[in-house]
Amino acid sequence: MKAVVNAQAVLPGAAGFVAREDMAILYDARIEKIMTMQAFAHLPFTGEVYDAAGAYVAPGFLNLHIHGCAGWDTMDADARALPAMAAMQASHGVTGFLPTTMTYDMPTIHAALGRVRTAMQAPPSGARVLGANMEGPFISPAYKGSQKESNIQRADFAAIADDADVVKIITIAPEELHGDYSFVEACRAAGIRVSMGHTAADYATAREAIAHGVQHVTHLFNAQTGLHHREPGVVGAALDSDVLCELITDNVHVHPAAQCIVWRAKGGQGIVLVTDSLRACGLGDGESELGGQRVFVKGRRATLADGTIAASVLALNDGVRIFRDNVGIPTAQAVELVTRVPATALGLEDRCGTLEVGKQADMTIFDEQLQIRRTIIGGETCYEQEAKANA
Repeated sequence: MKAVVNAQAVLPGAAGFVAREDMAILYDARIEKIMTMQAFAHLPFTGEVYDAAGAYVAPGFLNLHIHGCAGWDTMDADARALPAMAAMQASHGVTGFLPTTMTYDMPTIHAALGRVRTAMQAPPSGARVLGANMEGPFISPAYKGSQKESNIQRADFAAIADDADVVKIITIAPEELHGDYSFVEACRAAGIRVSMGHTAADYATAREAIAHGVQHVTHLFNAQTGLHHREPGVVGAALDSDVLCELITDNVHVHPAAQCIVWRAKGGQGIVLVTDSLRACGLGDGESELGGQRVFVKGRRATLADGTIAASVLALNDGVRIFRDNVGIPTAQAVELVTRVPATALGLEDRCGTLEVGKQADMTIFDEQLQIRRTIIGGETCYEQEAKANA
């Protein structure tokens, strides 16, 4: 058995996550005990001990929307891509993620989903591959963003039925269903979470889609109809309902004030922080690629040649820190939006998302600035800050 000691443990509380000081967590592949340091001092413990020295210990972060990082992309037909992405995600505190596809032709998408399936079944070499997020091709040309218009098509469940075991979230433009929600019903019956995004839907159509089973909004504010006092749009419907809203908190995709507004409008609920990052994440400024299109990165901003914002170069731990500081909430509350919330959305709350006895020992240890010191997956250390620093 192993132990993390002298930790600020981020634990479930009566009204959400709280950080409790001077805690110890004992684990093997699963969490075995959580106790105070006073109680730990009386144990005859002889296993491996990691001294957190007052740092936070939280459930591993879950990234529900990520196209790529470290020079690799979910669509790459290369067996090295997903393991490389998984390794980089672990270095940012992520213990599970959904590689996200783009709007390509269906054979190319099927091939990508096949590679995700293989990665799901393999022992994790970094962050766990939990399934796939399918962003397109069932979207609106009017709000395609950085998706390729020529590959957009009408929603058809038969086109994805063979990959229903892999796809966990799928984005649609509800107005393109023209009132026929059989696609949404089929997805939900197969255990696929339906999200609206890249959509020109008005408020009424968005609310109708929610009533018919849409539970999620892809990168709120981006590539969808915005909030206007006479035309509330998708954003208005999202804020006026209990759908789960993705936020890309790099201060490029969503202004800090808008992040605060969402936090207050949603009552601190119904928000999940994501990165929506592309292969350029972690590589610095320069030219990159997304969905077969050229992308130019400068600082935190990634754009197509015409200036359209194209995904992000955000790491999830940075997104948590930025959102926490923008909104002015405790670290534990911000962490809940990348742990318990996404775990519940994926139906994985019995396995991960909270530090509780019996759950997977998927944990991340970080300081006040959300710099990751160690990431533990299934009880094994898969990233340690010192090892990177001394490389």
